[in-house]
Amino acid sequence: MIYKSVAIVGAGFSGSLLAINILRHAGPQATLIERRPVFGRGTAYSAPHPSHLLNVRAGNMSALSDRPAHFAEWCTARGLGDGGSFVQRQQYGEYLGELLERSSARAGDRLVLVRDEAISATVSDDGVIVGLADGRSLPVDALVVAVGNLPPHAPPGLDPDALPGDIYAPDPWDPATVDGLTADDTVMLIGTGLTMVDVALSLDAAGFRGKIVALSRRGLLPRPHVPPGPAGDRNEKPTTVASALLAEIRERAGDIGWRAAVDELRPFTQGLWLSASEDERARFLRHLRPWWDVHRHRLAPAVAAKIDAMVARGQLSIVGGKPSAYVPEGTGVAVTYRPRGADAETTLHVRRIVNCTGPQGDLARSSEPVLRSLIEAGHARADPARLGLDVDSQSRLIGANGEAHPRLFGLGPMTRGAFWEIVAVPDIRTQVWTVARRLAQAHWVGGEGL
Repeated sequence: MIYKSVAIVGAGFSGSLLAINILRHAGPQATLIERRPVFGRGTAYSAPHPSHLLNVRAGNMSALSDRPAHFAEWCTARGLGDGGSFVQRQQYGEYLGELLERSSARAGDRLVLVRDEAISATVSDDGVIVGLADGRSLPVDALVVAVGNLPPHAPPGLDPDALPGDIYAPDPWDPATVDGLTADDTVMLIGTGLTMVDVALSLDAAGFRGKIVALSRRGLLPRPHVPPGPAGDRNEKPTTVASALLAEIRERAGDIGWRAAVDELRPFTQGLWLSASEDERARFLRHLRPWWDVHRHRLAPAVAAKIDAMVARGQLSIVGGKPSAYVPEGTGVAVTYRPRGADAETTLHVRRIVNCTGPQGDLARSSEPVLRSLIEAGHARADPARLGLDVDSQSRLIGANGEAHPRLFGLGPMTRGAFWEIVAVPDIRTQVWTVARRLAQAHWVGGEGL
């Protein structure tokens, strides 16, 4: 199929990078649609405070697959560090914005930036018509959904409508999350992963000196990076049986350290996930995912040190437990939970609850309009594990009939059900490169000036 035009919904990392690579491949005319005021940032790289650092060294964060040192060189040229540095996420957003701006300036009418919301997609054999909130309709040959991570669901047992005022903060990235708090208040963060770390740092940077309690079922905190050691040299494909793989990693960790043991799986992770049965995937998600997340997705050393300091001075508590009730009480809410390993429940009065449970994946509960349009028309469906969109190995959306549509594609974290390891820059840039080549139907013709 020849594509003369493509619409990309979402101008965060995945969508913006796809537009850039389509241009680099001399591909079709691209329309990049974004409802946020700024293109090329997305939620991840619009971090509100300098204390929010990348969780990966600059040397592994190039946006361009064929130029692995591109971002590190960008940092060095601006005096921000070298390939071993953990730079601010704001600065990475500036890098992406510059890359998109430069590409757009050279592209002329081959790239159109539309600041609006895509609310519908009408699909036929002849093409796709994307409906915008302002009433316009955009006819294109292909549609790429690159909406990034969807907002978190409300925690089980918590009814947002039953909590008055500003007690519940559903969006951890909302700047108002830190407003109206005093040193006498307690804030509960539901979740203890990377989102919790960001919110805790934001509260501290805003001058909040009350108590912060981070609660998750297991109370697991992401592990820190350490200076690089000897790299692993695994050549053989690991087993796809989750329990056997865990034993294998533990044994390997005894020889080369757990970080290297996890890192050397990187070349195999997507293949392992693709070849695993649905039962094996479900077992992994049910039993091992929390431990995988905290060991695989680590904290920059400076961030880990700040979190450790907050814990040491009693400002931040990391608690394992399962909430059972949220009852409005005065100016706050009484949260009842059972601490992990305890028989009796505990009740804590908090001024505010912030949802830090991470991105949602269940499309049945999503209010994203373009996703709803595609699902209701049968052109898209949830993957079997309900992690996001169901796509095939070419990132084409799979519809209700079980067939992949040649005009519809999904990118980035929403495709983790198919690829699992698709939330970090190195993996997304490879996916984007491949999809751009497919849309271009041509060999790469160069990226001068990028």
